[in-house]
Amino acid sequence: MFWNVENFFDWRNDSTTVSDVEFSAAGERHWTWKRFQAKANAFAKALFWVEAETGRLPDIIGLEEVENAFVLRQVLQKTALRKLDYKYVHYDSPDRRGIDVALLYRTSRLELLDSKPCHLFSADTVMATRDILLCEFQRDSAKVAVLVNHHPSKYGGAAESEPRRRIAVERLRFLADSLAAIGIDRIIAGGDFNDTPDHPVFGLLEPALAPMHMDLFRHGLGTIKFDGKWDLIDHIYVSPALTPLSRMRILRILFLLTRDTVHSGEKPLRTYTGPRHTGGVSDHLPVLLEVPLPP
Repeated sequence: MFWNVENFFDWRNDSTTVSDVEFSAAGERHWTWKRFQAKANAFAKALFWVEAETGRLPDIIGLEEVENAFVLRQVLQKTALRKLDYKYVHYDSPDRRGIDVALLYRTSRLELLDSKPCHLFSADTVMATRDILLCEFQRDSAKVAVLVNHHPSKYGGAAESEPRRRIAVERLRFLADSLAAIGIDRIIAGGDFNDTPDHPVFGLLEPALAPMHMDLFRHGLGTIKFDGKWDLIDHIYVSPALTPLSRMRILRILFLLTRDTVHSGEKPLRTYTGPRHTGGVSDHLPVLLEVPLPP
């Protein structure tokens, strides 16, 4: 499962980032412990919805827009997830807003072998954006690598920011090739790619990684809604060894949606709409990959 959980900050003002001034109990949005806990509980509820729908809790959950390890500890220790065997992987990134990618995994299902943050570079300088998180797991006799992505946004304009997203895609392709070179041929890459699947840049990932989302995209399905139109910017790619076995779906969980009063239908229920606290989890819907790992 991959999910951009939109500004999942803790309620403490304990850093110098602009976002912490905004998202804290005394900040502009009055982000209190009570509001944080409501979001954490709704996040946990979504995982149990997945269990009810599929018969299984997600073995792996890639997350985008998490502030720090404290948030992850609170989610795993202060919600109904505390009774389960999830652990987290997180590294602080150089992102200016103070948001990172992270990963949760079930220790009864997978053994974590290694993990590392993979920086993005421009002219040999580390970019002030999210890393790609690489985690390697063992499941029985199979090794699988998971890459959690949150590529640079279109802030400042789509054309102006496109080179930054190309760097992220090129970095992802390099990591996939490197994993294949050391014999890891079961690779899953997912997250928020901040562009739709028809952008030519994603062709750089083939044949190392194949998109699992193209049928969803062709049918007009998406994970975010902008100006009344659903867009699919949360992608999942897998290596050729997993391609025939994999199936991706967008999780349209009812309590994550609200009525779109401006346009027709529904839209994701955000935590804030402008300055107003609306009590949702995210402006993105989560995506799920179902794939059996062969021996």
